[in-house]
Amino acid sequence: MPKVGMQPIRRQQLIKAAFDVIVVNGVEDATMAAVANAAGMSTGIVSHYFGSKDGLLEAAMRQVLRDLRDAVATHRAQAKSDDPRAHLRAIVDGNFDPSQTNPTAMRVWLSFWAASRHKPELARLQRANDRRLHSNLAYQFSRLIPRADARDAATGLAAMIDGLWLRGSLSNQLFDPAHARALTYEIIDLYLSHRR
Repeated sequence: MPKVGMQPIRRQQLIKAAFDVIVVNGVEDATMAAVANAAGMSTGIVSHYFGSKDGLLEAAMRQVLRDLRDAVATHRAQAKSDDPRAHLRAIVDGNFDPSQTNPTAMRVWLSFWAASRHKPELARLQRANDRRLHSNLAYQFSRLIPRADARDAATGLAAMIDGLWLRGSLSNQLFDPAHARALTYEIIDLYLSHRR
């Protein structure tokens, strides 16, 4: 019988081990046995906590989504005012936060993006994440420009965020989050200056 309070600790250890395996081997080879071995636990424990490989991958993807949500929330809480432009920039900052741009996070995100094309549950989680980003951006833009323009601006800015992140993650050079943020800030300013 595990000690009281060990379940969340063990789950996090196994999710971290899943990330380690995904970084080296990709999602397809992130088997329950490989994750158990990386965590120094038995396959039975992985099965107990997650049920199956798909359950483990879903839990791991939920963790990266929580990390992103928390990064965005932290940056928004630090915004100096309730100005929509400040919140748009904070959303950008959360997406380019070190928790999202370190080598492990980038490799894990890429693996999940690729796997979501073939795994319905991962695709559902990815769609929910995309909708949340678009909704948050559209709301902030709509505080300053007409709603239809705000939706278009949100679509463009989300594509810019994802595109810069993706290009950076695939580049052989070190990704520069500060440069990515500066480029997206310019796009925010462009949308707001031309659509009044």
